[in-house]
Amino acid sequence: MYRLTGKRILLGVTGGIAAYKSATLIRLLRQHGADVRVVMTRNACEFITPLTLQALSAQPVHTDLLDLETESAMGHIELARWADLVLVAPASANFVARHVNGFAEDLLSTLCLATSAPVMLAPAMNQQMWLNSATQENFEKIKARGITILGPASGDQACGENGPGRMLEPEDIVPFVADSFVTNVLSGSRLLVTAGPTREAIDPVRYISNRSSGRMGYAVAMAAIEAGAEVSLVSGPVNITAPDRANLVNVTTAMEMYDAVMQKIRDTDIFISAAAVADYSVESIAAQKIKKSDDSFQLMLKKNPDILAEVAALHSPPFTVGFAAETENLAVNAQSKLRSKKLDMIAANQVGEALGFDSETNALTVFWGAEQKQLERASKNTLAKTLIKLIADQYNEKNSNKTH
Repeated sequence: MYRLTGKRILLGVTGGIAAYKSATLIRLLRQHGADVRVVMTRNACEFITPLTLQALSAQPVHTDLLDLETESAMGHIELARWADLVLVAPASANFVARHVNGFAEDLLSTLCLATSAPVMLAPAMNQQMWLNSATQENFEKIKARGITILGPASGDQACGENGPGRMLEPEDIVPFVADSFVTNVLSGSRLLVTAGPTREAIDPVRYISNRSSGRMGYAVAMAAIEAGAEVSLVSGPVNITAPDRANLVNVTTAMEMYDAVMQKIRDTDIFISAAAVADYSVESIAAQKIKKSDDSFQLMLKKNPDILAEVAALHSPPFTVGFAAETENLAVNAQSKLRSKKLDMIAANQVGEALGFDSETNALTVFWGAEQKQLERASKNTLAKTLIKLIADQYNEKNSNKTH
């Protein structure tokens, strides 16, 4: 099983002899399905070449904070947003000391400050450096800020000494990375997620659809699985791979999605409607391809069932979460949808040019009751993990109130 499928790992490599292990670490992360980008400090480049890590990651290696060739394509802020996890391995004593004090003098230290993703450090240094009180104080401060420390191991060192300070072996780091995405906050719950667009046929070769890629819905399904839930995913036509632990149901039209949802909804605890379902379909689908003739022609459309509203209106509905993709008046429109459809929660995002559908990142504003929470721009995987935690909190609170 590929435990890191679809995960974006930003690997930081600092200066030290243990930098040679980063080559094996990249290979193992990719074997487990991760997409890996590498950032190296100048000192790291003295121990292993960027070309080596570029060949192993199949991606350009980033070394400079201000690189005119990459700034327009993926600047340091975009790279920080891209990551689901930042892993610094090896993490030298010098790097940790600078990070503790908030320095941002190179690309890697800047990224660690700019990212909203979790950060992990795998220290590697001489045993006396590790045992030094200044180093120990730095790592205590780092841990207090929520950063995870992996290791170090103890044993023979390149300097000829023996003791604590060795970087963990890559084979030992990868399971920690995979486990970091597992929360179990929804253990025992049954989730139904819809994702992607629907296609409404006009004739045998044409259809009405929208720009939804399905990425957000698939990310939500994966986050729910990692939260311990049993997940069914009803998906419109997309070009991405579904999580291997999801019960996948492929559909094409809005009516097919409606039927699939209604078939499963009675056995569902939480329903998350992330799909961009067509509001209308063609009233009369042509049996043959419509030939071009007049300068214009009209299509008669009929309204499709409102899946989200019908689920929320059930006698004993599941905890129901909607999505609102808005081009204007985001808060007003989302809150109106929350109230009118009697939803438990709604996640709203701005869509338009370079936003939402075709982007690998997103930003959400989540509304429930009289509350709201802003989820700043990040990768859709990171947003999905945060959203699932928020859903779990509200779902558990609602169930707790029912029992009292």
